[in-house]
Amino acid sequence: MISDQARRGIDHIFIKAVKSRLVLEPGDFCHVEPLGTVGEMPEKSVVVLTISSILFRLLLIFHIDENPATRSYFVKDASDKSFGEAFSEIGNLCCGAMNRELLSHFPDMGMSTPYTLSSRCASFLGELKPGYLAHYAITINGTVKLHASICLCEYAPIDFLVDMRAVEEETGVLEMF
Repeated sequence: MISDQARRGIDHIFIKAVKSRLVLEPGDFCHVEPLGTVGEMPEKSVVVLTISSILFRLLLIFHIDENPATRSYFVKDASDKSFGEAFSEIGNLCCGAMNRELLSHFPDMGMSTPYTLSSRCASFLGELKPGYLAHYAITINGTVKLHASICLCEYAPIDFLVDMRAVEEETGVLEMF
């Protein structure tokens, strides 16, 4: 069982991570809209990332297409990287932000390496018997559009409280001694 409070916390942590890690420039605008029950997503591929603990497994799934707007936004001038590599790195940053937030509530967690699958695989999420499944539409600067899903499978009751007022901490700064 996953409490309503924990579900709201997961949603908050996800949206905060997306707005801080998927957005590449400070002036960019990101809108994340929770969706109700959805059928098949229109994208052709999914990038799957996993956060695991003793109590649960959380799948963070980005539904993506390599269209000109999305490729231009996430790849930029990095011609040495494929779209899949570039997006996987950015998705991993988003998943890492969620992992850091969840570590304050659950010890001993780990993350998987991102992997890409056909979007047809997403139709089998119900087979995992998740305690919580949520879908989102993400739009960056009005032109970059993708979807995401969170699939949370619990092995014990999950309940925690997230401070929704928390200010984003700056991370990734290297200190020299």
